[in-house]
Amino acid sequence: MSKALVCTCEDVTVDDVEGAIAKGYHDIESIKRYTGFGTGVCQGKACLCAVADLLAKKAALPDRALLPFTPRPPLTPTEMSVLATLPVDEARAPVGGVPAALGLAFHALRPEAPVKPRAKIVIVGGGIMGLALAHNLALRGERDIVVVDKSYLAAGASGRNGGGVRMQWGTGANIELAKRSMELMRGFAREMGINIWLRQGGYLFLAKTEKVADRLARGAELHNRHGVPTQILTPDAARDIVPELSMEGVVACAYNREDGVIFPWPFLWGYATSCERRGVAVETFTQVTGFEVSDGRVRKVKTDRGDIACDTVVLAAGAWSPQVAALAGLKLPSEPHRHEILCTEPLKPFLQPLVSVLDSGLYFSQSMRGEIVGGMGDPREPAGMQLGSTLRFAARFSRALTELMPIAGRVKVMRQWAGPYDVTPDNSPILGRTPGLPNLLMMSGFVGHGFMMAPAVAERMAEWMATGKSDELFERFTLDRFAEGRLEPEDMIIG
Repeated sequence: MSKALVCTCEDVTVDDVEGAIAKGYHDIESIKRYTGFGTGVCQGKACLCAVADLLAKKAALPDRALLPFTPRPPLTPTEMSVLATLPVDEARAPVGGVPAALGLAFHALRPEAPVKPRAKIVIVGGGIMGLALAHNLALRGERDIVVVDKSYLAAGASGRNGGGVRMQWGTGANIELAKRSMELMRGFAREMGINIWLRQGGYLFLAKTEKVADRLARGAELHNRHGVPTQILTPDAARDIVPELSMEGVVACAYNREDGVIFPWPFLWGYATSCERRGVAVETFTQVTGFEVSDGRVRKVKTDRGDIACDTVVLAAGAWSPQVAALAGLKLPSEPHRHEILCTEPLKPFLQPLVSVLDSGLYFSQSMRGEIVGGMGDPREPAGMQLGSTLRFAARFSRALTELMPIAGRVKVMRQWAGPYDVTPDNSPILGRTPGLPNLLMMSGFVGHGFMMAPAVAERMAEWMATGKSDELFERFTLDRFAEGRLEPEDMIIG
């Protein structure tokens, strides 16, 4: 065993890296997520080669598989006060950005062996939804499952979010799902044997207009009826919770002390490990290329590693779901929208709740390592699978945050990235059977909150699939509601 440091910024040792390799993380991106190496001040400049050398020796990989992780801007840590002074044309749409380069390592690490030729259930998408569903199906005795994902685990939206988990929603259905998810998260470390660092410091929503303030007030009444202790606070009362906030222009606040934040990556890996332990095949770096459809049913899922005959297919590919559905001749009404996010240098703990200005879409919290992590919606962001990082976002976020919390001006931004929201016309998910293809089940369209709803949704969907018992969730949120005009609008969307 070696406690020699590989990454001095984040105190990652040789043991840590070799432990990740032993667990099957055989690409730089996954090792970065598992250990945290390369996420500090030097952004991997001092440790990337050492990790690649360990990976080459321990996993015996060819040189073509030793690809560096995606570089994240800024090149050097930059104070928010500097970024906040950059000009932004709010009338123009964001363009370009530092590319995410998600596809670089796909084929280099794709397993050579073909996928199994048949499975009872194929789940397309190895994010939090797909893995949580497979886990819950396995708990109910169903082991003949294959989960396919085109990249490494946590490559998509499940690994690109801020980790916020809340029960403050605008509909009773989402409140109840969130309550159950929070209950499952509280027991996750005990059940799965992996710490997701749940910290229930609350969510503090701020309103800068009377219209949004009225929405918070109506929401609090609904939350209270569902047993969620949301309070409406004056700006002065909210400053007692976060004294660093200026509260200029804020007219009302909503606070639920039981909301919180978790660390996304171990949350995903906990489900993945449970699946593999129970015999579920989790096939990463495997691209779905089409479907064989006959007599109104999906007969096979076609991949670049062979076809899988199946009885049931679940589409849980998040913002990529429309692309996958198109391979079966379906057009989903959902669209991907880029949502950018950043984190700062680590600070001493000072911020308990996640804070959000609902009017602008600004949100931020403090991670377990002390970083400020946050994002902000952009009303000019066009639809499309664009995951590049823009200077425009860094400037808009820094300006909004330093206006609300002036002391943040001296804090340096360490890195930024982007993930896709999976946006439906009513901001509610698409669940249940597909009209015309009843064995193709939908599990997508969660905008930016699928991550926090996954435990409860997957639990209920597994029960519905395993028993055949009626569940209004999979009748109410079906795809055909859009054609029938029965929308289920949700308005508590950040960004």
